[in-house]
Amino acid sequence: MNYHSLSLGRIVRYISCGVILTDVVILAVVYALTGSRTAVFGTAAAAAATVCWGIALTVVFQKKLSVFTEEICAILEEMAEDNLQEKPYMEEETLLARIVHRLRQLYKVMQKQKEQNVRAREELQSLVSDISHQTRTPVTNLKMIQETLHDDSLTESEKNEFLEAFASQIDKLDFLVQAMVKTSRLETGVIMLTKKTQNLYDTLAEAVGGIFTKAAQKQMDVRVDCPETFLVSHDPKWTTEAIFNILDNAVKYTPPGGMISVSVERWEAYVKIDIADTGKGIPEEHYALIFQRFYREEEVHDEEGVGIGLYLAREIISLQGGYVKVSSRQRSGSVFSVFLPNE
Repeated sequence: MNYHSLSLGRIVRYISCGVILTDVVILAVVYALTGSRTAVFGTAAAAAATVCWGIALTVVFQKKLSVFTEEICAILEEMAEDNLQEKPYMEEETLLARIVHRLRQLYKVMQKQKEQNVRAREELQSLVSDISHQTRTPVTNLKMIQETLHDDSLTESEKNEFLEAFASQIDKLDFLVQAMVKTSRLETGVIMLTKKTQNLYDTLAEAVGGIFTKAAQKQMDVRVDCPETFLVSHDPKWTTEAIFNILDNAVKYTPPGGMISVSVERWEAYVKIDIADTGKGIPEEHYALIFQRFYREEEVHDEEGVGIGLYLAREIISLQGGYVKVSSRQRSGSVFSVFLPNE
């Protein structure tokens, strides 16, 4: 017999028939043993009462099961239509209440995952759009330079100038691609930061070393105030990248002869790294904007850069449980404060 194909009504009928047949057998046995009709009638009455109660319980069970099934189906339909309605909390500790509670939890998880997928898709679309926009200028410049180099009337000196411009655009495009690769890998979780307790002095020294040549060319004074032994839990490689990006911005936008200083301070919950410069400063209303991907101030568009360094710095520090804030006065310089959890 295929039990999976049996309906609830058929199961009830089978059970009822089984109960009746059992009662008949019991009556026959009682009569055979006692020979008393009174005993048989008494047993028959008890059996009839049992059957009635059984039928009543079966009807109640069937109705409860029907309500249970309808409720589950209704919830599943709402979930399928992405329109699950909030309903009063079921205080009774019943099977239905537990299943409904679990289904609602599952729905919330599914909704959260859906929102994450939508957000990831939007970020990917934004990233692709940014790549297209940012690579258009250097690629166009490269095409123009290439076409110009085919002009036989150019002097050797002019050709060298165009070749230098060509190399500059290649470097810019390479920098842009590398920055976009880092950004996409961080945003998609391909790169997992590994925090370990390490000397912060070594991290700062490596970051400062990356900008030392540029700073020297602009005759800038770079100072670092950090104990040689200053242990902090952080990812050395990516924290170096974040600090370097902030320092690189400071070198770009600080006039020749200016100063950049790096200092550290241990607080109760965080380690604070201050990177101060004597550059152009940032308007207060632009504090949030400068951390956006590819954002650049109007007055610095002629300066080298693509506007992704601060965005990367904030992402890297955020992934370590920290944050970056800025304070600035126009024409008086800026201070970028990096906060790392003091674990």
